Amino acid sequence: MLGIGESPSTGMKKGSIVNREQVIEEIESAVRDAESMAHMKIDRANVTISGNQIRGLNTQGAIAIHTNGHGQMPNAQPIQPKDIHKVLDMASAISFPIDRNILHVIPQEYIIDTMEGVTNPIGMTGRRLEARVHLITVAISSLTNIKDCVEESGISVDEIIYQGLASALSVITNDEKEMGVAVIDIGADTSDLVVFHDGGVRHSAVIPIGGNSITHDIAMMLQISTADAEKIKNKYGSAIASMASAELEFELPSENGQLKRSISEHELSRYIEARAGEILQYIAKEISRADMDGPLTYGIVLTGGGSQLNHLAKLSENELNIKTRIGIPANCGNVIELGSEPKYAASLGLLNWKEFIQNERILLNGSFGSFGGKMKGWVEGISNWSKGFF
Repeated sequence: MLGIGESPSTGMKKGSIVNREQVIEEIESAVRDAESMAHMKIDRANVTISGNQIRGLNTQGAIAIHTNGHGQMPNAQPIQPKDIHKVLDMASAISFPIDRNILHVIPQEYIIDTMEGVTNPIGMTGRRLEARVHLITVAISSLTNIKDCVEESGISVDEIIYQGLASALSVITNDEKEMGVAVIDIGADTSDLVVFHDGGVRHSAVIPIGGNSITHDIAMMLQISTADAEKIKNKYGSAIASMASAELEFELPSENGQLKRSISEHELSRYIEARAGEILQYIAKEISRADMDGPLTYGIVLTGGGSQLNHLAKLSENELNIKTRIGIPANCGNVIELGSEPKYAASLGLLNWKEFIQNERILLNGSFGSFGGKMKGWVEGISNWSKGFF
């Protein structure tokens, strides 16, 4: 990890581009900062994508292994990589609207004849191979627009990855994936969810609410700008009002001849707790849709910029009655101190993408481990650089 660049993401809303030129300028600004810190030129990028254009679903497909073409029951044969390609192709061969495409095909498990729970069937012997997979799809226009903006800024896009998946790769362990965990990257306007169980992705979704909803509530209730509301939320706010002081007061920003006003940390946190609780209920409802056999032993991991709100994990445990922690990027090698905050989880998770697709044998566009486009969520407006990626 050599450098980080940040820029406001005013050209995007809820994960979608609303001002193309502004997005390009913000990308260029973040890249310049990353290049300056890294003392290197950036010409390639892995990128994450989020927003309501993302969909996740579970599906399955099955093939006969090395059929002899004479309509007879095939003999048991060792499973080869080409069989994996074929069965994953079969599992993903479902009908989509013309404006959508597959972003990721993520295997959950393989079944050889009647033997379930196989994670790597290559070399094993059988007559029938079945794959259960999780598909993540995306609106083609959103994918194209993001790729075009990055390339217009002078950066070649290597791969585009769902932001929730990238975040998970930096904040959870293999044991958590096996025993069950839900990872939620709380962004500005959206929250990205991925549920893991038995080592595989069981559910993914984008929840259309994020940290900005809290900021907007504060701005409206206190009649201040959203920029000022964001500052006082981060400095004085708590997700649990009872844990904020009723005695400690701070002065509110004033402009245009307004009288000076002050408010207690407790009063501010009352506004915050109401909206934070609503966000958590959205998350719980989406987690309940996950297709899995057992409980989430490791509970919930909250990450992303919105997770940095004081006492949010504790509120989650109180509201949802489930173990919750804040996900700090930790699985990314030599991460400089600046990059160790939850808001960098998705960017740093990109550093683990190559290993993940090799281990999970993800099939995309006819080959293992590559799709051809990956984007950091510019909702957060952050770019990170390491070994040619940001």
